[in-house]
Amino acid sequence: MKVVGLVSGGKDSCFAMMKCIEHGHQIVALANLLPADDSVDELDSYMYQTVGHQIVVSYAKCMGVPLFRRRIQGSTRHHKLSYRTTAGDEVEDLFILLNEVKRQIPSITAVSSGAIASDYQRLRVESVCSRLGLVSLAYLWKQDQSLLLQEMIQKGIEAITIKVAAIGLDPRKHLGKEIAQLETYLHKLKELYGINVCGEGGEYETLTLNCPLFKHARLVLDEFDIILHSSDSIAPVGIIHPSTFHLEPKLDTESLSDSDTSNGINLKNMGAVCEVLGDCTQRCEVECHSVDQNFDIAEVTDSKLHISKTRNDGIFSISSWFQDSCKTSADMKKDLRAVLMKIELQLVEYGFSWENVLYIHLYIADMSNFAEANETYVSFITQEKCQFGVPSRSTIEIPLLQVGLGRAYIEVLVANDQSKRVLHVQSISSWAPSCIGPYSQATLHKDILHMAGQLGLDPPTMLLCGGGPTAELEQALENSEAVAKCFHCSVYTSTILFVIYCSAHVPSSERITIQDKLQTFLKTMKSQYLQNENKSDVLDPIILYVLVPDLPKRASVEVKPVLYAADTESKIEILKQELCGEPVQTYWSFPHEHWHDFCLQRCVIRGKMCAATISITDELAVKICSETTGANQDNRILNFSTERNMDRIARFCIFLIDKLLSENHFSWADITNLRFYYPTNLHVTHEFLSFIFINVFNQFAEATQRIQISKEPIFNLVPVLGAGRSSTSMDDIITCELFALQSGAPHN
Repeated sequence: MKVVGLVSGGKDSCFAMMKCIEHGHQIVALANLLPADDSVDELDSYMYQTVGHQIVVSYAKCMGVPLFRRRIQGSTRHHKLSYRTTAGDEVEDLFILLNEVKRQIPSITAVSSGAIASDYQRLRVESVCSRLGLVSLAYLWKQDQSLLLQEMIQKGIEAITIKVAAIGLDPRKHLGKEIAQLETYLHKLKELYGINVCGEGGEYETLTLNCPLFKHARLVLDEFDIILHSSDSIAPVGIIHPSTFHLEPKLDTESLSDSDTSNGINLKNMGAVCEVLGDCTQRCEVECHSVDQNFDIAEVTDSKLHISKTRNDGIFSISSWFQDSCKTSADMKKDLRAVLMKIELQLVEYGFSWENVLYIHLYIADMSNFAEANETYVSFITQEKCQFGVPSRSTIEIPLLQVGLGRAYIEVLVANDQSKRVLHVQSISSWAPSCIGPYSQATLHKDILHMAGQLGLDPPTMLLCGGGPTAELEQALENSEAVAKCFHCSVYTSTILFVIYCSAHVPSSERITIQDKLQTFLKTMKSQYLQNENKSDVLDPIILYVLVPDLPKRASVEVKPVLYAADTESKIEILKQELCGEPVQTYWSFPHEHWHDFCLQRCVIRGKMCAATISITDELAVKICSETTGANQDNRILNFSTERNMDRIARFCIFLIDKLLSENHFSWADITNLRFYYPTNLHVTHEFLSFIFINVFNQFAEATQRIQISKEPIFNLVPVLGAGRSSTSMDDIITCELFALQSGAPHN
């Protein structure tokens, strides 16, 4: 990509541009913001470093690219962490500046910034980039600062301190010193006082005088004055005011060739400086696609458009789908708009909005329509509508049309409050894959971390890593771990549930390597974590494999973790005992058998959370159905898709769920989502299976009074190619995935 580099004069912005080049991008312009008054060295700004702005003007000649500069007119008017377009805010100066760069150099598609740890600055740069249709590149984001400083020095960043403001840094001693000279001392201050060695906490600021980017000349600071802003005895503050400087040409500078015109820049403008004017007190025009929802409302109210909803008052799930594919259009966008509108109307009916949504499962019939699906999705879910953060999301292709459904199916997880905390990083970096669009890497609510589906993407390139399915799995787990660390937990010790989506493109012979790799990787990383952190209590995660036709980017695997990320340090009580044969009131003649335990995986935290999967294989289905069919259990040839057999299997699933909930003091009202996966090789329609499960639930509710039945079912039926607890045999007839949360006191 062709990139405009945001430069402040500091080491971080320069090194970020070096990283861009390292990853195959091209710096074709620079952009800088400076005070309106030349005599002012530093502004009271949370966004911009302005100390040394007198020298930054020479960066254009040093690098041989044009520099666009704007004098800051705005101030800090929007104080919240997530930025919204605010007239007169200093962020609007950045918008005007980059908008002009884009106008003059249309080939530019990305912006480089030196953000390392500041969410405040990163989110504002991302907001401006999003409005302008540019990609944010932040290759220093979340990098270890000690290693980062070392790498900067080793790779030729020659920078001096131009401001100091921290305990242990004396303006008279340390201003004007090269970072290479101060490296050891900065690490000592880190050990003594916990300072950020790269100065991310405002401890110091730098001015880059030379680096590999400076192909044509280096800067020499001839004279400067030291100005004390504070003579505090503990942490005095001082800056350097440059008086005179000059450029020293580099003898090995290569002459510019005609090929440099490929940048889209006229050679005569190389090294030119352009001042960008404009009034930031006026509200800038925001380029956005407003949702056009003037389609036939009959598509939303059509009787074939169905809804399901769980009964938990605090957190519940809503799903929407077309029951009969012959009633849907051949246009996926039209189907998706209809189901999204149906969900939106339901949210409004309950007094909520998209802002209350924690997680979205986006199921589509054909992954080749992914771009169209995204376009439709973003017309409903936007950052403007979700001021507390956009929901996390996973997107997979499932065989909707084969079972009589439409081309789009949506599940949303909704909270009745707005206490969620999201991680939404749109910048491309080396940290973890970016979310370029209105979905978040993860959403934390009530101690449960709902993580977006993770592909095996190499973060700095956003391309699938090479090496096949196992390499993709390992990279996806590393990406998940990077996200988890932002919430002070680990996927290796805090995961409740791993759903591993496997693409049908992966040969069956390679699927066993996915499972082996996952088990080995989790065991190794968990052992290392326990040893390093000196902890003994960790969660034993449920693992569910789901076979689907395709995944985004033609990935082999997609990992979707759900974690327990409690802020408290108190000890949690993890229940690990198996289902036992204790007397429990049962229904439909299912006395306890030892094989009941085999089909169940669960993870329970007493008084908090209950998660489980139930896998009904052919072998278990024979045992379940043998009493009604009179067949010998050794006779495995049964037609499980008959109404009688499927009714029996549905009853067994509900019986086992009820037993699990009862034994662990949960109720059906605690369920936040209840999902049944079924394979297309059952050769049954969604409508038929829905009819079976609704009838069984109604019978159970009437007999036990444990479920409150309404017009919407409390479960979702999701068609897949296969599912199971093993990647080698994803051949369950029915797979149940359950999640329940207790918001109050445990039920008796």
